[in-house]
Amino acid sequence: MSNTPLWTAPDHPEWLAQINREGSYLNLPAVVPLDEQSLIEHACRSTGLTDFGDALWREPFSVYVKSLEDEAQLTLMGRLMARSDIILWLSTRLNVIETLKQHPEILDERIVAPMVIVGLPRSGTSILFELLAQDPDVGVPLIWEALQPCPPPEANTYHSDPRIEQADKLFTQWSRVAPEFASMHEMRGDIPAECGLLMASTFISDHNASLHHTHSYSAWLAQADFLPVYEYHKTILKILQWKNPRKRWLLKAPEHQVHLDTLLKVYPDACIVQTHRDPIKCMASTTSLMGTLYYMRSDQPFNAEMFENIIMGEATAQRLEHVMNQREQGIVPEANIADSRYQDLMDDPMACIEGIYEHFSMQLSDRAKSKMQAYLAAKPKGKFGKHSYQVDGERAKDRPLFRRYQAAYGVPDEM
Repeated sequence: MSNTPLWTAPDHPEWLAQINREGSYLNLPAVVPLDEQSLIEHACRSTGLTDFGDALWREPFSVYVKSLEDEAQLTLMGRLMARSDIILWLSTRLNVIETLKQHPEILDERIVAPMVIVGLPRSGTSILFELLAQDPDVGVPLIWEALQPCPPPEANTYHSDPRIEQADKLFTQWSRVAPEFASMHEMRGDIPAECGLLMASTFISDHNASLHHTHSYSAWLAQADFLPVYEYHKTILKILQWKNPRKRWLLKAPEHQVHLDTLLKVYPDACIVQTHRDPIKCMASTTSLMGTLYYMRSDQPFNAEMFENIIMGEATAQRLEHVMNQREQGIVPEANIADSRYQDLMDDPMACIEGIYEHFSMQLSDRAKSKMQAYLAAKPKGKFGKHSYQVDGERAKDRPLFRRYQAAYGVPDEM
C-alpha cells in the first residue's frame, strides 16, 4: 500500500470549526474530564446507584479511557461526545444490574432462534436488516432501547417513550457534526440498532472502538474473550422483551462475523445470514464511513490500520476466509447459516428474502411480504444523499486476495 492517505477529511461545518478552535485555547482535560473517577462518580450520582455487577467491564474501561486520553487527540466536541457516551454506558450498566436485582425473573425469559445478520460493513447488511424487520413476527432492538434498556420498555408506551426523543437528538447529532454522514447511514432514535450498541456497556465492543483513534484499546479488543459479552447481550434482549414480547429477534452487527463460534455458544439455534459483496467495494466504502466517524471527534489524520480487517486487503481476506474455514470444519454448521449476495438483493430483493426463509424452514407470511414490498417502494436508492467514495488502483491490486472467497460464493467484481 502506498503512503497516500486512503481517506482525507472534508472541512468541518463552520460552527463546529469555530467551537473546536475556541476549545483549543482551553485546558480540555480539566474542562471536560475523561478520567475514570470522574466518569464513574458522575454515572453513580446521576442514577443514584453504585453496583456495576461483575468486573467484566473494569479492565476494558480503564484501557479505553487511557487510550482516549493518550491517543485520540479529541477536539472539544470530541471530548464532549466521548464523555456523554461513556456516562450513558456506565449508567446503563448500573440500571441493568439494579433492574435484575429487583426482577430476577427477567432471566427466565427465553431467546429462541434469533436471526443474526453478519458480513463486511457496506455489504448490504443494513438494507437487508431493514427489509427483514418488516416481518410483523420480528422484533428488532431500536436505537433508543439499545442505548437505555432500563426501565424495561413496555408495549403500551413503546412508541411514545421519552427515551426515543433523547436518543434521536443524540444520534442525529452525528449528521449535524458531519453532514456527510447522512448519506452513508441513516440515524434516528427509532430505527434498528446494531448489536455493538447493546454491548457498549461491557466496554468490549467494536461500537466503542469505531468512534475514536484508540490504538491501545483496539489492540486489547482483538484478544478479548467475547463469551461474557454475548451473555450480557442475551441478558439485554431478555430485559427488552420482558414487558414488550417479541416472537423472534432480528439482530445485526458486522463484528459478529469474527465471533460466530462464540455467538453459537450463547445462541446455539441462531439463524445466521451472511451477506456477500465485492470486498474491494466494501473496503472503499467502509474507509470513508470510518474516516467520517473519526473526524467528528478528532482532527488527526485517519489511520486505516485501526480497522485493518474491514479496510485493508490482507486482513479483510483473512477475516472472510476464517468464516469459510469454520463452515468447512463444522464449527459453524450449514444449518445455522444462509448466504445473501448483495447482487441478488439488488436484483430481486423478495426472491432473496424468500431464499433465506426457505433455508431456515421458516414461513414468510403474506402480510410480511406485503410490508416488505411497501417498504421497498417507499425507500428509493439515495434517499438520504449519495455516498461518494473512491476505489483506487492501490485497492484494485488486492483483488487476488479475494479470489477464493469470491469463487466460493459467486461474488462478482464491481469495478
